[in-house]
Amino acid sequence: MNSNQLNELYRHMEWADVMVWRAVIASPDAAQDQKLRDYFHHLHLVQHAWLRAWQSETPDLSFPTLADLRSVMLWGRSYYAEIFGHLEQISDERLTATMRLPWAEMVEQQIGRQPDRVSIGETMLQIPLHSLYHRGQINARLRAVGGAPPTVDYIVWVWLARPAANWDFVDEQS
Repeated sequence: MNSNQLNELYRHMEWADVMVWRAVIASPDAAQDQKLRDYFHHLHLVQHAWLRAWQSETPDLSFPTLADLRSVMLWGRSYYAEIFGHLEQISDERLTATMRLPWAEMVEQQIGRQPDRVSIGETMLQIPLHSLYHRGQINARLRAVGGAPPTVDYIVWVWLARPAANWDFVDEQS
């Protein structure tokens, strides 16, 4: 894993997030669904938490309380300016460095043992993979409440010539 590959995965992740957000906002029933809000909140919370860890911020796990779907969406969008700025600064050499998990004790309780060594690059790969998993949950829920889930596979993004994420619909909602 190198910084160029990570940048590519994060560009796809943003595009996929936008496509799923668009589909949810376009579906009136979905836009009111608490479970969808919770899935999105978790997806973006994990993105923000890891960014804090990579930036060596204090492992404070407090995050804003977001009462509605639009607030969660705006918070999710804010992540991308920050992460791409961070990705610009990270070298391939830095990606191989071992990372101390700020929440290692919590992980140990969850997995029943002390977590093994992990590189910064491995943790950075985790975020697109984790987001992929939760976008799948969101798409399944979206279908269950009558919405039309978009196809956001990486290969589809490549076939479409790697389009940039377009958040314009968010501003149109104001």
